[in-house]
Amino acid sequence: MKICKLGEDILRQKCEPVLQEEINDEFRALLNEMFETMTSANGCGLAAPQVGIQKRFFVVIADDDVRRVFINPEITRTSVETSEYEEGCLSVPGFSEKIIRPSSVSVSALDENGRRFSIEDAAGLLARVIQHENDHLDGILYIDRGDESVKNSITGQFKKRAERAQKKLAEKEARRCAIEAKKAAKRKKES
Repeated sequence: MKICKLGEDILRQKCEPVLQEEINDEFRALLNEMFETMTSANGCGLAAPQVGIQKRFFVVIADDDVRRVFINPEITRTSVETSEYEEGCLSVPGFSEKIIRPSSVSVSALDENGRRFSIEDAAGLLARVIQHENDHLDGILYIDRGDESVKNSITGQFKKRAERAQKKLAEKEARRCAIEAKKAAKRKKES
């Protein structure tokens, strides 16, 4: 699956809830594909908007190596205590920043079979990944929770990358059109 990068509109949109009837074998196959994409990219969480789907779900494999699916998650409690951790994101590759978040959270969600479950007082990496991925469902990236100057720098670098990529595509298309024009001229001359 293609992972959307900073600058793509879907990463800034609020996601729609998953309907109960949407949770079927096809949906579970999609979840498996997301797990494969996440692990091959060395991630520990991946949210639907990161793969171009504007729905409220994400997958997680934290430090306990358990595959978890969160559909329509709701964070029901956050701790007063906070912790700082160097966060990165598959949608913002090559960058990281120390982000302060609540140390533990409680969450309620549906699993891959549409059954409601809760996790009380998730802590450590699991708590952090749940919060990070849940933010994606509301169009929030970890850089929004850090230093504004770092966010502006990263956003500027991604904008320049996108502009360079667009320029290369335009140059490639111009070369293709020039070749086609030469071929057409040659065919016309030969006939």
